Amino acid sequence: MSRTYPLVSIIGAPTDIGAGHRGARMGPDALRIAGLAEALVARGVDVIDRGDLHGPNNPWQQPVDGYRHLDEVVAWNRKVMDAMGAELRQGRLPILLGGDHCLAIGSLTAVAQYCRDTGKQLRVLWLDAHADFNTHDVTPSGNVHGMPVACVCGIGPDALTQLGGSKPALTPDLIRQIGIRSVDPGEKQLIKQYGLDVYDMRYIDEVGMKRTMEAALEGVNDNTHLHVSFDVDFLDPSIAPGVGTTIPGGPNYREAQLVMEMIADTGRMASLDIMELNPALDNGNGTAELAVDLVESLFGKSTLMRD
Repeated sequence: MSRTYPLVSIIGAPTDIGAGHRGARMGPDALRIAGLAEALVARGVDVIDRGDLHGPNNPWQQPVDGYRHLDEVVAWNRKVMDAMGAELRQGRLPILLGGDHCLAIGSLTAVAQYCRDTGKQLRVLWLDAHADFNTHDVTPSGNVHGMPVACVCGIGPDALTQLGGSKPALTPDLIRQIGIRSVDPGEKQLIKQYGLDVYDMRYIDEVGMKRTMEAALEGVNDNTHLHVSFDVDFLDPSIAPGVGTTIPGGPNYREAQLVMEMIADTGRMASLDIMELNPALDNGNGTAELAVDLVESLFGKSTLMRD
């Protein structure tokens, strides 16, 4: 089956401003070195690399009122929001190369606004070991990369929850979280309170990845804008060690491929984040190469030609 894809724009966001470990700022270069653009071009995708965004340096300070580096996090996310929004308005599919996962606040704010402007129905697939639904009240660390889902759902500081001018940027019913296996105690209460749709690893173990993805993709149709936020720590650390927060028991290689292939089968993916790749903790850039392999599957790579 031949496929046609939108024009793709790659945007680098080299910062670890929201993370607890240094090194995610090198993620965009590692993905480029692993051949992301070349792999997509080989699949017939038209790719432009817009280069890297520029924002404040990481001051590496202690949390203030429950947030680390809040001003810098806001500045980076505004840059991301503006860049992602500009590509979407041009009819392009933006791929944001992180950087840590706090940047999804800007990415999702832009995507949600675009969907409101165009009448599209948003569906967010959050592929992650963590729910990222912390607030300053319950966070054990103050690291904002543990808060982006809460922030886009309107829970957090005004500077982030109102980044795009409206609060909330989106509602929890638009999000499906897959692969979750690390949730802080306070987060568990918030997830229950807000009704977040979480397919954790126990669920995946019980029903299998195919049924999990069928449930997560239920209702996706021709009017759906599918946004994939792919935190590389979604993967089991035995195959993807190059992340700051490794949590054992994640999806294996074939399970991860099935996730990406089933997303590709919908034909509805219209924006993508690749987050939390930390080359400083990797083995020979292998995690970046695996991420590129999985992104190829998001763009239709499969063993056989399928209808």
